[in-house]
Amino acid sequence: MEMNATYTSLVAVGDSFTEGMSDRLPDGTYRGWADLLAARLAARSPDFRYANLAVRGKLIGQIVEEQVDRAAAMKADVVTLVGGLNDTLRPKCDMGRVRGLLTEAVEKLAPACGLLVLMRSPGRNGPVMERFRPRMEELFGYVDELAARHGALVVDLYGAPALGDPRLWDVDRLHLTDEGHRRVAEAVWQSLGLAPEDDWRAPLPPAAPPGWAARRLADARFAKEHLGPWIGRRLTGRSSGDGRPAKRPELLPYERPDSGVTGVS
Repeated sequence: MEMNATYTSLVAVGDSFTEGMSDRLPDGTYRGWADLLAARLAARSPDFRYANLAVRGKLIGQIVEEQVDRAAAMKADVVTLVGGLNDTLRPKCDMGRVRGLLTEAVEKLAPACGLLVLMRSPGRNGPVMERFRPRMEELFGYVDELAARHGALVVDLYGAPALGDPRLWDVDRLHLTDEGHRRVAEAVWQSLGLAPEDDWRAPLPPAAPPGWAARRLADARFAKEHLGPWIGRRLTGRSSGDGRPAKRPELLPYERPDSGVTGVS
């Protein structure tokens, strides 16, 4: 990777991880690692353009159907693709179909952009994740295969123990906090051959673990506010992203905050 390369456009494709949940801004919208990365890239290139097609809850089939062709047509310098993890969290998951759809996405995107960036997504520890971990690791193994076959870049977030720290995960236990997203942005930034700002793999400072009562209260809140609704959507075939548009559907110039427009959403 060329050190200190210049990139003039970025298109982000995927689900809630790339949409930016749960890096919430004061107005209630989500920012996330892709927006943070775009802001930093725009500071290096006055004509930088950015699109974020990701929508929460999307399965890999929906990503291919709704986002991939649009992203390929934009002919960006960099395209990021993170998808398939929602499929692995479903009670019934056809990994062969997931592999086929991911292959289709990569085969369309890789030749249509300057650099395709794939990821091994971060994963926190816990009984829920342990149940689905074999599927996740199968998915990540195939991501590595596709990257080698098509000259794509892989950012290995899964292999960074620090990103498994519960303090970097929101109360829903599925999405990163603002600090987690900041670290992901730094990881992609460095993978693009740009000068490091800090060590995104660095562990958080030691902290006393929460007491029994605090853990039980957190578990009860998680079950009521997040696990129950998540199970309900799975049983009824609904998704949190149903009817939701992408937050940046067009590849447009990125306006920096000093221009009067924040440029992030």
